[in-house]
Amino acid sequence: MTRKTSSAISDELEENSSESQRRQRSVDDSLLDARILELEDEAESPFLRGQRRVPVRRGALPRQTAGKLKKVLVVVVVLAGLALIYVPFRQYALQSWRFRLDSSDNIVLSGNNHVTRAQVLDVMASDIDRNIFFVSLEQRKAQLQQIPWVQTASVLRLLPNRLKIVLAERTPVAFVEMNSHIELIDASGVVMEVPSNQAGKYSFPVIVGMSESDPLSTRAARMKMYMRLVKELDTGGAKYSSDLSDVDLSDPEDVKATVTDPQGAVLVHLGTANFFERFNVYVAHLQEWRTQFAKLESVDLRYEHQVIVNPDSTSAGVTPAQDTVARSTAADEKAPKQHSKTAPANARKHH
Repeated sequence: MTRKTSSAISDELEENSSESQRRQRSVDDSLLDARILELEDEAESPFLRGQRRVPVRRGALPRQTAGKLKKVLVVVVVLAGLALIYVPFRQYALQSWRFRLDSSDNIVLSGNNHVTRAQVLDVMASDIDRNIFFVSLEQRKAQLQQIPWVQTASVLRLLPNRLKIVLAERTPVAFVEMNSHIELIDASGVVMEVPSNQAGKYSFPVIVGMSESDPLSTRAARMKMYMRLVKELDTGGAKYSSDLSDVDLSDPEDVKATVTDPQGAVLVHLGTANFFERFNVYVAHLQEWRTQFAKLESVDLRYEHQVIVNPDSTSAGVTPAQDTVARSTAADEKAPKQHSKTAPANARKHH
């Protein structure tokens, strides 16, 4: 019985093994057939990946367009909200008594030194008891800048009912004789009154050769020449400009400066260039000329190799002695220049 049972078990195992082998061969054949089919598909279509399309859900609008529309919508909503706030506020601001400039005390002024508050209030008088939003800031700015001492002006609204005016005043650089009156003048040719309470504050040369009828452009061009004269005369700290009493700018081809000292006044012709070099010749030879001439009235330094003494004198002509001085001075001009101030102390006109 035992042998039979073992034999039966053995046969059963063999049958199971055969069945497993058959199943494995069947699976292998199926895999082989599937691989053959795949190779056939790949041979027919080398771009297999391109043909495999994945369905994608798309919205009604592209993503970028939708983002832009959202931004536009946000802007529109914000603007609409601001409009809803602005319109009633504007009506309130234009009508409320709270924004009315009810007194000149509500006008704040700064930056004025020579311009008086009365001059400013003359310009702003029509705005008293007016709503500040009805005040034309640009128009008032232009009117304030018509005041001679005012170079620039700005007008600002200060809520609820004040105005602030900030002035920048002009800087005078010389006195100017206008129709027998002495005024101040700035580098742009604008003429200003001398403040009564500061008459002794300034010490400048007096510019002659200008009149009130001269256009501003003419005065500006002459003042440009004057500023260049002062700059060159003060080269290297020489401060020769402090020795000038009057400067005549009537001739655009010849700047004439009057130098006054205790021994008298001398008119110096400087031309239009080389102001420092020419004035240095005058300083170096002043005492020499006064020794040689009984009365030194004027000196013409415009010529490179010649100095003419007393060219403007009506009482004495050019003498042989003057020619000798001119030649010797021309020779001295070739020597090193003397840059130290040897001229007498200045006795300028103070107005």
